[in-house]
This record gives sequence, structure tokens and C-alpha cells, in this order.
Amino acid sequence: MTTAAEPGPARPDPSLSAIISERRHLINLAYRLLGSLADAEDVVQETYTRWYAMSREQQEAIESPGAWLTRVAGRICFDLLGSARARRERYVGEWIPEPLPDRTEWINGRPGGTTLDPADRVTFDESVNMAFLVVLESMTPAERVAFILHDVFRYSFAEVAEIVGRTPAACRQLACSARRRIRAAQSPVTTTAQHAGIVRDFKQAWEAKDIDALIGLLDPGATVISDGGGLVNAVLRPIEGSERIARYAIDIADRIPNMTILERTVNGQPGLVAQQDGVTVTVVAFDVAGDRITRIWAVRNPDKLRPWTAGQQH
Repeated sequence: MTTAAEPGPARPDPSLSAIISERRHLINLAYRLLGSLADAEDVVQETYTRWYAMSREQQEAIESPGAWLTRVAGRICFDLLGSARARRERYVGEWIPEPLPDRTEWINGRPGGTTLDPADRVTFDESVNMAFLVVLESMTPAERVAFILHDVFRYSFAEVAEIVGRTPAACRQLACSARRRIRAAQSPVTTTAQHAGIVRDFKQAWEAKDIDALIGLLDPGATVISDGGGLVNAVLRPIEGSERIARYAIDIADRIPNMTILERTVNGQPGLVAQQDGVTVTVVAFDVAGDRITRIWAVRNPDKLRPWTAGQQH
């Protein structure tokens, strides 16, 4: 029996579990808005920091904590997107969104702690495939936020307006503009099985150094974009044309004889991972139209390969 002089066990905060349960939603939102899991994690951390900086009375005065957290996270992302152009101008070479592995491919074991599985936090759908994320990069910050919040997460334009500082009508126009960009960039629909088969054929042709087979799998106007971030060797400008790409692939195979190529899921779609001595050094995503590869994105920046390399032996 607890007396007045003896403090009883601390009562759990009934709102705490509800606040923490918003984390997955916030990670999903921030990753789609920023194209970077690392940045998304930082945004969510800052969002929670702002929540816990308030007094209990201030927290209890907020009618919908989930809506508050979303609004704050969205605003932080909007501000980050606004400054991203200056950051990208300093970036060495091309910038590609950070690729995410399938749940089964996520490697746990960060030194001194554990790494959460991003598949438990980021829901894989068409809004996270690499081609979609790349189109999002072409949008203005306001277009991207309006489109993602309204079309992907189903927030009203009134709610979007609070984040981007525009009227609901203006947000509606922003989302329409974003949809036009998406439609203009969309490739004809290819089933996952077709996509996987073409990627597998590309892998086999690459391993066999079969230049004619590679050219046959590539659209004549295909493009390769590589992202090394200035930290590792990578082509600084896109490579265009099926023959040039095929010769580039063969050159890589010749220069790295101990390279192992594995079929892996990249942002929910069939892709490839290149390893050297058991360590992932490149993650490759593909855009396929019909029976040809139209775009290839090769992420080599080690900072963007954290989910693929944590715990691997170097």
C-alpha cells in the first residue's frame, strides 16, 4: 500500500505509445519527400525533439498529436528541400536517391547497437521505386510536398496548405503539376516477372561479357547514371546509348575481375548488387519499358549504402 510520503510507480503516459507509433508513418513520409533514409531519420528525430521540448500542458492542448507530428515533419522536409538545390550544386557528380533493400536483405549489426529494419518502417510500393523517386527530384519543393501528402498519403489540400504556406487552391494546382510530371516520365507498365527476367538476362550477359547480348537488352536511347558522391570512382555525367553503355559495363567487368553480381530487390523492384570481397560496393536499379532497359541507376556512394553494408567485413 502506497502512503502519501511514498511515491508510487510512475504512471505510464497514455499518449506515449500513440506518439511513438507515428514513427513508421513519419519515416515513410520523410523518405518519399527527401529520397534519403538517413535524412528521413534525422527529420523524424528532430520532429520528436520538438514534441518533447513542449510541456505536458502544451502537448495535452494539441487535439491530434499525429497530425501535429506530420505537420512538423512535413515542414522540416519542405525547408530541407528548399535548401537542397544549393547542396546538390556542391555534390560531386550525379545525385541519386538512397536505395533501400528488401526486408530479407537488410543487414543488421551496427557496431555498438542494433539497426532497425527499414522494411519495418518504409512501406514498399510504386511511390518508392527508383524511377518514381527520380521524377520527384525534378519537382519544386512545393510540388513534391503537395503531391506526396495529397496523392500518396491522402491528406486534404487544407492540411497541405498549412505545411507549404499556400492556399488550398494553390496546393491543388501544385499537385496537378506534379501529376503531369509523373505521367510524362512514366514508362509502359512492365510486370515484376518481366522486369526480373530482363534484369537477370542483363546480369548473365554482363558476367559473360557478351556485348551483343547487352546491346540487345538496352533501349537504343538508354541512359546510365552513376552516383559516387566524390567518395569513390564513378562517371560524373550520364552515359547514353546502348552500345556505349554495353562497352562501359564490359570495361567494369574487365577492371574488377573479382566482382560478384547478385540479384536483389532495390526499392521494391528487381535490381542488382555488385560486391567485392563480400562487401557491397554498388546497388543498381533499372527502369524497363517493354522488353528493353531504358534507364540504369548505379549508386556507389558508400554513405548511401549503409543499409546494404552494415556489419559486412571490410
